[in-house]
Amino acid sequence: MSTTIESWARDYLLSCDLSVKSRPGGPPPTWEHQPASKDHRPGRPPELKVTLQQPQAVKSSRLPEARVRAELMHKFWHHELQAAELMAWALLRFVDTPQKFRQGLVKIQLDEIRHMALYEAHIKSLGYRIGDFAVRDWMWQRVSQCTSPVSFVALLGIGLEGANLDHAERFARRLRVAGDEKGACIQEQIAREEIAHVSFAAYWFKTWTGDIDFETWRKHLPPDLTPLQFRGKHINQSERLKAKLPQSFLNDLQGWKKL
Repeated sequence: MSTTIESWARDYLLSCDLSVKSRPGGPPPTWEHQPASKDHRPGRPPELKVTLQQPQAVKSSRLPEARVRAELMHKFWHHELQAAELMAWALLRFVDTPQKFRQGLVKIQLDEIRHMALYEAHIKSLGYRIGDFAVRDWMWQRVSQCTSPVSFVALLGIGLEGANLDHAERFARRLRVAGDEKGACIQEQIAREEIAHVSFAAYWFKTWTGDIDFETWRKHLPPDLTPLQFRGKHINQSERLKAKLPQSFLNDLQGWKKL
């Protein structure tokens, strides 16, 4: 049984038990304040079949099929799992950050785990279960390149979770058209709750760099990533503004083109 927040995070990260990944229980109240852990990689339950193959885009014409929607929800479930694991990773990796930041990581991790439960329940209602579809550890491959807490919040919070505010709006609309009202509502609920995650990242990015400047943000992304990967076809201006991303930042993100 975990006796500190750090050991709880470490146990979660390294576990190969699907029930621990899905339902780890709450963290204990005590902090260790130990030196940074080694650069851990996540344990993968045997139920999860990890692939390197890039998935094909889901066509709207196929969304009325329960299996197609279940596979899409499974993909989203795995995104939430990776985000939860990466919060634990950052907690162990960046131990010299303020405790307020590390407490925020724990809170977000618990949100991501709760979001996993929403997706899992819907997958089961469609007649499938976790592990019925392959998963791709794309987020781990990218975010684990971050060598500072600034790059971590730039990539995961402002970048990936910011982009999810765009994608969730689009997928909610497509699911609703396909007749999956429950799936659409899950997308909308998670997007509303992840506004706070983006806001958390924006706050700390501004605290550590002095401003939320587009070029400064771009320079903190791993070199193989570009702003094109962190926006949807249409930027969700209202929710990104609620997340404390400046209008000037959104304008630059919208207008950025690969040279």
